[in-house]
Amino acid sequence: MNSRLGALAIVLLAWALIYLPSLGSIAIKGEEGRRILPAIRMLETGNFIVPQVGSNPYYRKPPLVNWVVAASFKISGVRNEWTARLPSVLAVLAVAIAFVTIARPSLGPIGSIVAALIWMTNIGMIEKGRLIEIEALYVSLCGLAIIFWLSFWDQKKSPWLIWTPALVILGIGLLAKGPTHLIFFYAIVLAVLWHTKDWRLLLHPAHFVGLAIMLAIPAAWAIPFVQRTTTEAAVDKWSAQFTGRLKGIDFKFFSWIQNIPRSLMYFLPWVLLFPFARFSKFHDPAQQRFARALAWGIAVPFVAVNLVPGAVARYSIPVIAPALRRRRIAVAPKLDEERSRLGQGCGGFYRAGHRDRCDWLPARRGRFKEQTAGEESRRGNQCARAGE
Repeated sequence: MNSRLGALAIVLLAWALIYLPSLGSIAIKGEEGRRILPAIRMLETGNFIVPQVGSNPYYRKPPLVNWVVAASFKISGVRNEWTARLPSVLAVLAVAIAFVTIARPSLGPIGSIVAALIWMTNIGMIEKGRLIEIEALYVSLCGLAIIFWLSFWDQKKSPWLIWTPALVILGIGLLAKGPTHLIFFYAIVLAVLWHTKDWRLLLHPAHFVGLAIMLAIPAAWAIPFVQRTTTEAAVDKWSAQFTGRLKGIDFKFFSWIQNIPRSLMYFLPWVLLFPFARFSKFHDPAQQRFARALAWGIAVPFVAVNLVPGAVARYSIPVIAPALRRRRIAVAPKLDEERSRLGQGCGGFYRAGHRDRCDWLPARRGRFKEQTAGEESRRGNQCARAGE
């Protein structure tokens, strides 16, 4: 599927079939009430700075998820389970669209569609993406940042384009769940820069400007928030949450030891294919080194986060987006070899087209019989180059 519109149509159709049916028929469960009730209170009071459950301030999480639920209620004019969960499914769709648009030059027409479909069809995203939970927004924002950064880096764009969109998205992510997603993002960045030895990109002014913008986004909410609340209460609650995860308050060994297996279950069924993505399939040593670096950038934060005493399996879901990139580059050599084979075999039955394809057309009524051997050879070489 070489058409961008065709790729978008496939993504939209798959998304609608997976995420929209019965979206509002599931009863509110888990933490969804704590995402919806503050949103309703915001609309009733006009106070969008301090989330509240009833008349009590809610300090446990930043307000992004409450804001998007309130926006969904306000725009739709309806307050029910369907409109409450709509922001989650739209966040999942945004990442899928990014794969087939932003990442298309890097992944190719087929690879970008495959990545988008895998993103939408793993167990973790289907489970979290159909609920109004923080994970759907937080994981999607982290995925978007990684897609933008890796794609623009691979396409050799300006450092300002490489850093700015990604860090703006990460700044918005800070309003979803705090700084945990920065671990996954910078693990990929450092792995790629270690592979290329291009440490100057890390020190480029665009990076520092982007960091300033990233921090300014949550600060625009945090400053008036502190002014309207009891600062000590908010800081105590946030610090208690952070240190509680690190210290493992109420630590349960049997649950903790299952973190990694449970995390892998979120990536089913596609995690079953990962063992077949071997480095030995790469003929280009540079691609092989890059694949190894990306694998380290995925594995290290995945294991590290799951080994934190107070962690739970869902914290590692953000590795899905870079893992899709890892899966794509692992099968790229086979796809390239197949394209090359098709290109060399085209002969007189071809039409040279897009770089990723060679469209086969049957010769009509001896049309090519009158061509000279030199002309036929020239066309065959042209098709072979199209398959490269």
